[in-house]
Order: sequence, then structure tokens, then C-alpha cells
Amino acid sequence: MSGIDNKPKVNMKIPGMRGGPRNYLTEKPADTGKTVKSLLKYFSDEFRLVLLLLFVVVVVVLSTVSAPGLQSKAIDTIAAGRYSDIGGVLIAMAGIYVLLSLSTLFQNILSAELSQRIVRKLRSDLFEKIVNLPIKYIDNHPHGDIMSRMTNDVENISNTVSQSLGALVSGVLTIAGTVFMMVYFCPSLALLSCTTVILTVVVTKVLSGIMRRFFLKRQILLGELNSIVEEKVTGYKTVVAYNRQEEVIAQFEESSDKLTFTGIAAETLGGSMGPIMNVINNIGFVIIAAFGGLFALKGIISIGVVSAFIVYAKQFGRPINEIAQVYGQIQTAIAGAERIFALMEEQSEDKSGTHDMNETKGVITFKDVNFSYHEGKQVLFDFDLEVFAGHKVALVGATGSGKTTVVNLLMRFYDIDSGEILIDGVNIKDIALDELRRSTAIVLQDTVLFSDTIMNNLRYSNENATDEDIIKASRLSNCFNMIRRFPKKYDTMLTAAGQNLSQGQRQLLSICRAFVADPKILILDEATSSVDTRTEKNIQNAMVNLMKERTSLIIAHRLSTIQDADLIVVMDKGRIAETGSHEELIKKKGKYYELYMTQFEGNAI
Repeated sequence: MSGIDNKPKVNMKIPGMRGGPRNYLTEKPADTGKTVKSLLKYFSDEFRLVLLLLFVVVVVVLSTVSAPGLQSKAIDTIAAGRYSDIGGVLIAMAGIYVLLSLSTLFQNILSAELSQRIVRKLRSDLFEKIVNLPIKYIDNHPHGDIMSRMTNDVENISNTVSQSLGALVSGVLTIAGTVFMMVYFCPSLALLSCTTVILTVVVTKVLSGIMRRFFLKRQILLGELNSIVEEKVTGYKTVVAYNRQEEVIAQFEESSDKLTFTGIAAETLGGSMGPIMNVINNIGFVIIAAFGGLFALKGIISIGVVSAFIVYAKQFGRPINEIAQVYGQIQTAIAGAERIFALMEEQSEDKSGTHDMNETKGVITFKDVNFSYHEGKQVLFDFDLEVFAGHKVALVGATGSGKTTVVNLLMRFYDIDSGEILIDGVNIKDIALDELRRSTAIVLQDTVLFSDTIMNNLRYSNENATDEDIIKASRLSNCFNMIRRFPKKYDTMLTAAGQNLSQGQRQLLSICRAFVADPKILILDEATSSVDTRTEKNIQNAMVNLMKERTSLIIAHRLSTIQDADLIVVMDKGRIAETGSHEELIKKKGKYYELYMTQFEGNAI
């Protein structure tokens, strides 16, 4: 987004991605021709409807350019005193105008239908692309901007197709038909009338280049404003808790002022096209009035032809004015389409792989893994770790030590810079991504539930789970009694993604969802951080059964939850500082001992 200064820094966070990057990539306008070509592919899918619309447009144009000719004939018939012939001419004119009205109505109906069909396909393709993007892309872009492409940009294309496309095509054909009729009646006067075309082309070319930049900039700023609103509404409690309302308002107003200024400039330029075209058209009227009258006096043309030329001149200018008026909307649509196709051209998440995990035992091996979210800022250094099948391994360490990054890499949310990650000796890059994640259940510290029933939220991790499976999982995870207290039990609707529940209740449901998945590998990222001590103890007891014959990888700050782990891995600044059981690490009196004493004894280290 070159040329836009002081861009709001919106810190959007993906659940579980605490180690992820937070910079936002700039966007550059794509080639207009390429964008239009991409849009035309969607029109080709509706070829029959487009063909029918073009046929109706042609009827509209033929009716439009035929009417002045009949008017000219009527005037000349009256002037010649052939009153008996005037009735047939008037009936023909009435028929033409009725046909024009009906065809215009059908044109509007077909334009609206074509618009909705194209936008439906475009919106579906865009959403499918979004849900298949790598986590890295989502983590690097404000959510509000992505949603703006799905809503505002798509809607602009819809409005343009339904309201402007027909006018554009009809306008072009009307201009061509009008010029043909003018040349047919009087080539000399037609040539004089068309001298204003050169001026029109020059003005349009100059203004269009300026307008396009402003309309694209407006769409980008609109996406930024949506990002600010989305973030502040999501974090509203935090804003209020720290009395940052004034600062938030100031940030919003700053972004809004930029959008307002750019919007005014864009709309002013777009609106100026019409008046400028009117001035040029009026010059054309003067030319026709002067030279048409002169030709009529010399007998070169009749009075009826002069009358027709005046109508044709207006008819010639009207589509130009209409095109000028909708040009701003077309520019907005192209700017939005550029942003949409830029996103759709992003590389989708690589899900390739030939190995399945049907016979997986769950041995996880990290070999010399190096990783950085940003070039030059490495997060993991020569990370080596082997997790045996069925073992419970805990990752502990200070915030930012790389614990969550290990999970991100194992789930292939990000790809490593170098080294290997193996499951049962098979590189995870050779395992089908869907298979890898289907065999792995993850419970994040930031609980994510959806606006649906409790039953459907629990079934989200395993669509094949029966009601009996879910009830059994709820018993194992100590959710059963909690769910029974809800008015509709498992059919209780979670509103606002579970905001009608406490944080602890949401955490319990998230853990239950992992039970339902019946995974071979279990990942718990601070899974019990939001539950009380008693509930935490119950969950720990229930997890003993869940972890049997399953490999478990646990990230924990509460060291009381991982004292029975088979292996504790202490991380420090992206490296493994020490490993061992709880008792072994306490005896070493190293990093783990410091963490333990700080947490349980309150000693200053």
C-alpha cells in the first residue's frame, strides 16, 4: 500500500499462535487488464445468461437509435403535407418506444440475476481460498482487512455488475449505433459532431488514471478501518478495563479521517466526469445547431434530419455521461477485484503427502530443527527431541522460549527452516496434512468455540462421533454434570461463540472436544489454565485414561500439572536447557529448579 503513511498497527492474534509474527504486508495494485481478464472467467461460466443479456441490450440499442429516425420521417412527412402517411409513422414510433421500455426492464432483471450468480461464485471461491490459506498468511494480515475483501469488495463488484455493466455495454453500442445513423443521414455533419470525441477521450484518459489510484487507496483504507473496529470490539473489555476509550476513539478517528479525505477525493473526481462530459456535449450541440441550420438553408439536409441530429447528439452524449457517472463505481469494483484476486492468487496451504497415519504409534522426533518467523530473528536453534510412543512430555520455560512454536511446527502451521520433524520415522512433510491433523488433537490456551449447539461444538473434532461417543467423552472430561445443568443440555445454543459461558466452562468443553477426537497424539497448550484447582485435579485424573497408549505433548506454566510427566523439557531462548523427570531436575538445581522455587516457594531468583 505504497503512498499511505502512518498505517494503523493492528495487532491481530490467532489462538495458539503466541509466537507468530505481527507485521503486515503491503499491497500493490495489480494490473487492470489482468484483473478484468480474471473477472471475465466468471462471466464465461454464465455464458447463456450473458448471451441473453447482450441480445436484450442490442434490442435496447436498436430501439434507441431507430426512434430519432422515425421522428425525422414524421417531421418531414408533416412538412411535405402527406398527412395520410403520418398515422403509420406514429404507430411505428409507439411500437419502438414500447419495445424499448420492455427490453430495458428485461435488461435490468437479467443484470441483477447475472450479478448475483457471479458474486455467489466469486464469494464461494474467495471463502474456500481463505479457509485453505496457511496460518502464516492469516497471522500476517489484519482480520478486518480480509473480511473487508469478502464483504465490501465483493459487494462493490455486485453493484457494478447489476447497475453499471448493462449501462456500459449499452452505452458503447448506443454510441456506435448513433454514429452509424448520423453518418447515414449526413456524413459531413456527423464528422463535425464527432470532433468532440477526441476531447472526450483525452479527458477520460487523464481523469481515469488519477481516479483509479484514489479508489484503490479508499478500498485499502476501508479494510484498515474494519480491522481497527474488529479488534477493538473483540477486545472491548480490555479497552474499558484500562480506560483507553479516548485513545481508541483517537485511533479510529485518525484512520476514519484518512478514509474520509480519500473518499471525498475519489468521489469528487468520479463526480466531475459527468459535468465535464456535459460541457463537451454542449459544445457538440452548438456545432450541430450552427452547421445543421446552414446545411438545411442550402438544401443539403431536411429540417427533419436536423431534428434527428439534435436527438442523436443528445443520444450520443447520454451514454458518455452515463459511462462517466458509473466510471467511479467501475473503478471501485476493479480496485476491489484486484484485492480479491491478489488474495486468491496467494499460495494455498500445502496439504500434499502420501503416507497415512492408520498404524501410527506416535513416536515424535525433532532433528536439528531451526526456525524463524522473520528472517534474521531465529526462534528455535538446533532443536533436538525424541518423544516415545505413549509418553507424556512437558515443555516448560519462560514466555517466548519457543514452547508454542514447537507445537506450531509439529502441526505444520508453519514450515521449518531446516532440519526434520518425524513421526514414526516419517517426515511430516510426507504425511498428508489432513491425515496429520486428524490424528492429532490440540487444546489451546485461547479457547475457540462456535455459535452452535454444545453437541455440534463437541462433534467438531470428529464428525463421525455418535451421540453416545460424545456423552462418554463428556463423562471422562468431567463435563457431563456441567452440561446437564444447562436448560437444553447438549442442545444448548452457544451464543457469540460461547460468550454466555464462563472461561472455565469453555475450557472444559474444549478439552472434551479433544476427547471426542480420539487422537493418537495429544497436544495441550496450557489446557487447564482457566479452570479452578479442583476442576483441574479432576481433569488431570480423567486425562490419565485419555493419555494411555497416546503420545502427549504438554505446554504448561503450572508446574504442578506436569510433575508426573515421563520427560520434562526446559526451554530457554529457543534451545533446550535441560531435560529429565521432575525429581531429576529438582536435584540438578538448574533452570527448572529456579522456575519451581519461584512458583511454589515465592523465592526471588
